[in-house]
Amino acid sequence: MSSAGCMVNLTAWVTSLTPVPSPWLPAHGVPLVASAPSAEAELGPIVLAGVLLSLVCIYFAAKLGGEICARLNLPPVLGELVGGVVVGVSALNLIVFPESTADGANSLIMRFLEATDGLQPESALSVFKAQSEVISILAEMGVIILLFEIGLESDLKELIRVGPQAAVVAVVGVVAPFAAGTAGLIGLFGVPAVPAIFAGAALTATSIGITAKVLAEIQRLSSKEGQIIIGAAVLDDVLGIIVLAVVSSLAKTGEVRIFNVVYLIVSAAVFLIGAILIGRLLNPYFVALVNRMQTRGQLILSSLVFAFVLAYIGAAIQLEAILGAFAAGLILAETDKREELEEQIIPIADMLVPIFFVTVGARTDLSVLNPAVPSNREGLGIAAFLIVVAIIGKVITGFTVFGQPGINRWAIGVGMVPRGEVGLVFAGVGSASGVLSESLDAAIIVMVILTTFLAPPLLRVVFQDSADDVKEPELSPVLEGGDSKAFTTGQAIKEAEEIESSLQEPH
Repeated sequence: MSSAGCMVNLTAWVTSLTPVPSPWLPAHGVPLVASAPSAEAELGPIVLAGVLLSLVCIYFAAKLGGEICARLNLPPVLGELVGGVVVGVSALNLIVFPESTADGANSLIMRFLEATDGLQPESALSVFKAQSEVISILAEMGVIILLFEIGLESDLKELIRVGPQAAVVAVVGVVAPFAAGTAGLIGLFGVPAVPAIFAGAALTATSIGITAKVLAEIQRLSSKEGQIIIGAAVLDDVLGIIVLAVVSSLAKTGEVRIFNVVYLIVSAAVFLIGAILIGRLLNPYFVALVNRMQTRGQLILSSLVFAFVLAYIGAAIQLEAILGAFAAGLILAETDKREELEEQIIPIADMLVPIFFVTVGARTDLSVLNPAVPSNREGLGIAAFLIVVAIIGKVITGFTVFGQPGINRWAIGVGMVPRGEVGLVFAGVGSASGVLSESLDAAIIVMVILTTFLAPPLLRVVFQDSADDVKEPELSPVLEGGDSKAFTTGQAIKEAEEIESSLQEPH
């Protein structure tokens, strides 16, 4: 789910509470802090208890799933996604959200709170929605921190160098699946034009968070392929936002508002380029300010302030907050505080990032895969077509890279496959607008599920062929077993230079 989607949910939550007796909002929507302090004080600890129990379930599922996958030589992030499915709406109903169950009656955590904390049934809805919104916001914070960390580990000069290749990959990765998906739905399945366009648009965007996490885990983030994938995924995200704005306008008004499209394109370009250029100019002043500070946490807190400001600007101009966080990481990676900051951000990422991946899995409803349900059968046929288009439409992007002999083109294509939360945003907007039928909505969800879960193991497989060429462990030993301190590629290069200079010294 995007940051904009989270804010929509937050607004919907506040609005939906108006007809329900609540300690926070009366029927006319004015806060009752003064008139009902006892009710607010009574429910506050219960909401906190629900959040704490949810975090216990999330962390347990993340670590158990991650450990199992690590021992099976699979990406731990896949284990976090699977763990989310197990504790989510598809299995245990521990972590559920209002979109999957309106009143929270299926939430085992709510039932547990009713049995142990004296939660009254009439107050359960308010507690459930408040607790779910807190978890959703923490998940959004997790993906913001993840993209900030990815920006720190990326090489801005390398990203600029591979920029033309990344742009080609991004454009082909948007146009090919969109055109093939829309045409196929209209020609093969007789889907009306507007729903077909919306479903085709859901095939366009790439989930940068999932791919970046896998690349980091297999130590390929700083490779040439990794930088092309990250650069293309960032552009893909921007293009995906523009496509979403276009099809949403089409769904609401039946026409495309050119002004909105131009606004998004210009604002995206100005934001990304302007943030990086201005940030690089201000880097020396940032370092000087941090060096003058005498309190604990001066570097990490100053960096997070900078990252959150850019993330806010990105969200405020109708882009993604994660784009601002990624730009902040790229900018701060140019300072001499990079290595220190990378070490300090790891514990924060370890705490927040798993929430994002587990909630993505928890929101996944596998019941749409049940062919015994009549309404699912048509959706499964359409889903099979969308899955083929979704995979092929992204895999071919690797073969559009030019001027890079010996590059792993399969890895680039597979790295662009996962849709993740981005695809769910398209499905959610389309379903809410009434454009998508139940079968088409189910087909998009199935496509999102399979591309999200297939990409991590496939990405490791396609990189396996060239794994023997990577000798980083001697210079950059990544400690296994989830150790929080890992050597970065930059540190490995620095160490190699020190070793080389010591060998050249006269004895």
